[in-house]
Amino acid sequence: MPGNRLGKGLTMESTQKKSGDSRVNRGDRIKQIFALVSMVSFGGSAIFGIVSLFGSGLSSQHQQKPTAVAVSQESLLAAKERGYVTVLQREPQNQTALEGLANVRLQMNNRVGAIEPLEKLVKLHPDRADYKVLLGEAKGKK
Repeated sequence: MPGNRLGKGLTMESTQKKSGDSRVNRGDRIKQIFALVSMVSFGGSAIFGIVSLFGSGLSSQHQQKPTAVAVSQESLLAAKERGYVTVLQREPQNQTALEGLANVRLQMNNRVGAIEPLEKLVKLHPDRADYKVLLGEAKGKK
C-alpha cells in the first residue's frame, strides 16, 4: 500500500500542476490579449494624430500658397526686368536682352514699357514679322 500512496501522491501532484499551468496559461493569454489591444489602440490613435497633423498642415499651406506665389512671381519678373535693363546699358543693341525686356514687361502688363525695346528690335531686325506683331499688340493695334 505504501507504493500506492506514492503513486496516488504523484498523480495528485501532477493533476494539481496541470490545473495550475492552465491558470497560468489563461492569465498569460489575458495579458497578451490586453497588450495586443493596447498596442492596436495606441497605434490607431498615433496614426490618426499624424494624419490630422499633416492634413491640417497641407490645408493651411494651400490657403497661403497663392499669395506667396503671386508675390514671388512679381518679384521674379521685376528682377528679370532689372537684369535686362542692366545688360542694355552696356549693350544697347543686345537682341536677347531686348526680347527679354519686352517679354517681361508684357508679362507684367506694362504695354507702354514694352514698346521701346520692341521698336528697337523692329529697327534692328526689320525682317522679323513677330517683332512687328508684338509691337502692334503693345500699341493696342491688332
